[in-house]
This record gives sequence, structure tokens and C-alpha cells, in this order.
Amino acid sequence: MVEGLSRCPTMRVAIVSPEIAPFAKTGGLADVTGSLPVALEELGLQVSLIMPAYRSVLRQGLNIEDTGIRFTVPISGRKDAVILLKTMLGGTIPVYLVRADQYFDRDYLYGTPLGDYPDNAERFIFFARAVLETLKLDPPQILHAHDWQSALTIAFLKAQPHLYPELSSTKTVFTIHNLGYQGLFPSRDWPLLNLDRSFFSARYLEFYDKINLLKAGIIFGDAITTVSPKYAEEIKTTEQGCGLEGVLQERAASLTGILNGVDYKVWNPETDPFIAKRYGPENMSGKMSCKADLQRRFRLLENPDLPLIGMVSRLTVEKGFDFLEQALDELFTKGVQFVLLGTGDSRYEKAFGKMPLRYPGKAGVEIAFDESLAHKVIAGSDMFLIPSRYEPCGLTQMYSLKYGTIPIVRDTGGLRDTIEEFDPAKGTGNGLMFGPYEVEDLIGAVERALALFRHKKRWALLMNNAMAADFSWDRSARAYRDLYQKLVRS
Repeated sequence: MVEGLSRCPTMRVAIVSPEIAPFAKTGGLADVTGSLPVALEELGLQVSLIMPAYRSVLRQGLNIEDTGIRFTVPISGRKDAVILLKTMLGGTIPVYLVRADQYFDRDYLYGTPLGDYPDNAERFIFFARAVLETLKLDPPQILHAHDWQSALTIAFLKAQPHLYPELSSTKTVFTIHNLGYQGLFPSRDWPLLNLDRSFFSARYLEFYDKINLLKAGIIFGDAITTVSPKYAEEIKTTEQGCGLEGVLQERAASLTGILNGVDYKVWNPETDPFIAKRYGPENMSGKMSCKADLQRRFRLLENPDLPLIGMVSRLTVEKGFDFLEQALDELFTKGVQFVLLGTGDSRYEKAFGKMPLRYPGKAGVEIAFDESLAHKVIAGSDMFLIPSRYEPCGLTQMYSLKYGTIPIVRDTGGLRDTIEEFDPAKGTGNGLMFGPYEVEDLIGAVERALALFRHKKRWALLMNNAMAADFSWDRSARAYRDLYQKLVRS
């Protein structure tokens, strides 16, 4: 028996993810899978986690123990060995690490800056098989898999139930964090799955003559969730369905949008260890210190009266960097400062990396993934820009609200579910929003924000509204708990 998977007779949930904070992270997926389990446990559920034993995880100096459990899983015509390790999240939640160094002992999680690892299909087919073998040792009532890298856990369980009889009563939930990332692989990789060829069809895993792993989770999951109510509706449309809108329309009755939450133990200006000076709604003086610190860090003119716009983002088209690039010259005529932290497409890394030279004293850019610096940017900025083409949920706008940093966002997905346009007459709203994906609409939203910034009383009210917003995990965790209970009773 895997110690920790059956400690009490409450509902047992196994969460499977390719990344979990604080162990391994490339984006918001890790934040969610690191925070949701804690909130579920606080509701009385018994939760365990399973993820790959990446090189970065093993070298963090964590307290990792060898469970002594060994097994093999099929990959094409061979058997590959698994070593099962264990660590803890929050001191009480077991995290099982699937160790196979030929797959996971690498510098990066999914690929180098030059591109994805060419054997990613094999890596995550192996991972899915290893997860199911682990769960056979002590079956959970709910298997909750996240994104394409984990989707095959559900597909294998449902397509080959004879291999996993111990899990015959386990219900499955599949969460889509971003439909744009589907895990597409060439048809020549099919033998790696050890699935009957009949499953390589439009009804199942085939997608324009490729294998689509995300589609596997959608097709086979007992329940499908995505990370905001608005996005759950958007992905059923041609515009944002990424080719899977028909499949999602067929499964609409099983599709739910549950908004992600925020871990306020990590994202809270009153307790944040990374920022220059802590502050809160009752004493905002520390925010000015954070702004001055950010201006010094990026060699900007140190002036509290200059409006400072921050961004922490992947540098991709979907995040709006195509038309942000077109808007910059005009934005800087408005007297703003701009700070950007992130990595992404080489084109945007090069273009935005030159900004400090083009706009000395006005622009600061760091092409990096830096968690502590992200906190500084969010705390030190006056406004936080998210001009996304589409946004499944977004977490940074919820982080920025807590820090009194006013979001300027596009009207899409989870941004729509969390940000309300400020109404000066009524004193309601927590941010600024623009609809059409056009340069002039982005600039218009920034101009509205600047007008409010110059009106100190209105800006103070807007900041108070923002900081009062509550997107803690409790509400979202209850929605997941209710979904789990519904599945178990069905």
C-alpha cells in the first residue's frame, strides 16, 4: 500500500499534474495544483499528488524519501522501470514523484528554449501509465488530471479497464488550463500508446492525422472542467475552440467552468517577504516604497507621480504582444513608465528586450522567469496590463488586485469573470477593461486609467475596491468538492 493514500475514510482524491508549485513551475498550472489540494484538505478531503521527478525537483534539497516501490510500465513493445519517491506539500499532503531519469533528468520540463523535446509523447505516455500503476496500489475515489500531459491517465483507464481492475470505481475529472496547448504528436508515435488502432479515429484521439492527447481527456473524462466560467463558454465556439469546439459541444453537459483561486499565504502585501516594504489597506505607505524600489531595480526615473505600468507574462501572441508592440510608441507619449518581466517567443524577447535602449528611464525589461521579481513588479506598479487575445483564467490580475495594483485587461475569459470596469459615478468596479482586440482600444483603456490616477480620491477608492476583492481558494475548492461528490454518487 502507498502510505498516505488511505489515512481516513473520507473522500480520497488523487491529483495528477506535470507541474506543481513549489516543486516545479512554468506557469499558472503549477500555482493551481499547488494551492487547490491544500484548500481541498481544509474541507476534509484526503488528497494526494503525483508528478514527474524532474531534475530540478530532485536537486532542490527537499526532504524526499524512497518509498521502496518499483514497477514497470509498457511503452510500445518494452517495459520501462519506475522508482516511486515521495515528498510532502504543506507538511501533510503526500506528493508522489515518478522517477525515470531517461525521461525526466533534464534541464527543462518540456523543452529547451529552442523547442519542445522530440520525445514528449513518449515521456508523458510513460508518466500516465506510471500514475495508474501507482494508483492501483490504493485506489482513490477521484482521479483529477490536469492538462494534456496528464490526459492519458484517464484515456488508458477508460479504454483498457482490464489492465486496471482496482480502479474500476474511480471517477475521473479532467481540467483544461489552456485549450491552445493540446499535446499534438505525429501518427507514427501511435505504437507507444499500446492502444488498439481503432482509438486512432476522429471519434477518439485522432486530430487531422495527429494524436491529440488533450482530446483524450475531453473524450474520456467523466467530468471536464476549465478554469473560469467565461472560458468554458468560449471554448465551445469556433473562434476559441482551437478545432475542438465540436467535441466540447458534444460534451457540454459534462463541462463546467470553475474559477481558479489565489493562495493569499503567498500573494499578500501584508506578509510578502519579497517586496521592499509590506503594506495593506489600512497603511498604504509601503506601496510607495515598493514603487521606488522597482524604479531603482529597472533604472527608471525615480518619481512617485509618474504612472508605472507593470507586466509579468509569457511573451506570446496569445498574451497580446503583437498589438502591444504596435501601441508602445503612443503609450510612452502619455508619460508612463513600463516594466516587463517574462520569457517567451524569441521574436518578442528580442523586440521588447531593446525597449530600455529605445525608452531610457521609461522602460525596464527582464527576460527571465523570476518568482521573487514577479512579486516586486506586482507590488511596485500602479497598474498591471493584461492585453490577452484570450485568457482561460489568468492569475496575475487577481494577484495585482490584492496589491492595490489596478488591472487593465481585455474583456475575455477569466479576465471578464474577475475584473469589473470602474464606474466613477457609482464608485464600483476594480479595474479597467477593453473589448475589441485593437490598438486604439488598448490605448483608450490606459488613458482612462491615467485619468483616474491623476484624480487621487478616485484612484484611492479604486485601489480600495481592488484590495477588497476576494478570490481565495475556498469558494473554488467547494465547487470542486461538490463536483467530486456528484460523480461519486452517480
